[in-house]
Amino acid sequence: MAKLRGLLFGAFAPFIVVACTQTAGGPPVGMTAAQGMAYCTQLATLYSEYVGDTGDDLGTTYSGGEQADLRARFAIAECEEGNTAKGIPTLQNRLRDARVPVPPPAG
Repeated sequence: MAKLRGLLFGAFAPFIVVACTQTAGGPPVGMTAAQGMAYCTQLATLYSEYVGDTGDDLGTTYSGGEQADLRARFAIAECEEGNTAKGIPTLQNRLRDARVPVPPPAG
């Protein structure tokens, strides 16, 4: 029974993740889409430099150290999809958790 449950979860997990992450999207309140993307890119770059390797996500090129955690990778994916309102707070939290100073958004 446990094996069947594992197979069913494995088959449907990608659909659940997509359904749970689809939102209206867009930038945070008070930011244009370009500002949201620029800030998200800045946060992703800081994350890749000081916390974990994000490969070439959002134009970052750092490729050393530990792999980025799953939450950071999902946040970066949200930003890449244009849903910076969801990606930015997660990246800010991941940076704070790592004790990396979070810059304010450019205004």
